[in-house]
Amino acid sequence: MPINVLVIDDSAVVRTAMSQILGRVGMYVQTAPDPIIALQKMQKSRPDVILLDIEMPRMDGLTFLHRVMSTDPIPVVVCSGLAGPGTEVALHALEEGAVEIVSKPRLGLKGFLEDSATRIVHAVRAASQARVRGRPRLPIQPRLGADAVLPAKKLVIRDTTHKVVVIGASTGGTEALREFLQAMPPDAPGIAIVQHMPEVFTAQFAKRLNEVCRIEVKEAESNDRLVSGRALIAPGNHHLTVRRSGALYFVDVLDGPPVKLHRPSVEVLFRSAAQAAGKNAVGVIMTGMGDDGADGMLELKQAGAHTIAQDESTCVVFGMPKEAIERGGVDEILPLPRIAAAVLKVTG
Repeated sequence: MPINVLVIDDSAVVRTAMSQILGRVGMYVQTAPDPIIALQKMQKSRPDVILLDIEMPRMDGLTFLHRVMSTDPIPVVVCSGLAGPGTEVALHALEEGAVEIVSKPRLGLKGFLEDSATRIVHAVRAASQARVRGRPRLPIQPRLGADAVLPAKKLVIRDTTHKVVVIGASTGGTEALREFLQAMPPDAPGIAIVQHMPEVFTAQFAKRLNEVCRIEVKEAESNDRLVSGRALIAPGNHHLTVRRSGALYFVDVLDGPPVKLHRPSVEVLFRSAAQAAGKNAVGVIMTGMGDDGADGMLELKQAGAHTIAQDESTCVVFGMPKEAIERGGVDEILPLPRIAAAVLKVTG
């Protein structure tokens, strides 16, 4: 059966281009210029995947996304502009349950869409295999408590670093990382994270997590220390590595070619941690398509690190963890709600 895709965008250029790109690989495409018309079409034919713009007339894409995810969850790929308010709104969309972001420029749109055809097709195909679950809006209590922000401003630098935690995630990872990091106490071990995400989103992603967590969360910069109470997120379009100097651990932000088709790559982070920290590292691989990080998990385990994979039942896409498990690089397979406690047990 062909994948049934509903393209929702107020740009006729985008609707036409998406119809051609997806149609020529055998997908069945319907289009709608706004969410109101889309809802009417969905009553007649439920799509397998929705390709969604965010800023549209009559109803914005975020409101539509929340409505879909709270009533009849369907995999959604957001196609968002790079500039202006769309950046933060698109991040909200990921938190609301969108499984992928495809960034689009304000100018030269038609040519960009044709040049990005392979990526768009790949994103839609991956989304059609994702398991999505509706969820209520997140409670805002973490923003109200002093512990949610005070530790980030009053970071205590330890004399020695005992353990470092490295995490890799892709599709569905924004929510998985939020749940994991919110469970971390102020004295949690230093954490380095690679989340596949366009570079325009990573700083805002880190900022939002910093506001709701008891630890400091920031976009990584070269020479940042990995210390207790801090999580560092790889900036988009750059690799992140762990480096040891004496008893201390630091990170470096590097350029370089994509590894496993990704920059940042989980493989690069995991290998660097295996080499720099060895048995003092804990590796966690979370939801995501593909196999980025699977080889690195095995390297971590062989170096004496403890390794944990998210289980299939709680993954949006059971790709990266599955590949790591099959390579023999995983010590524990756990549902997402149990991963934080397992990491704290190993590093305590």
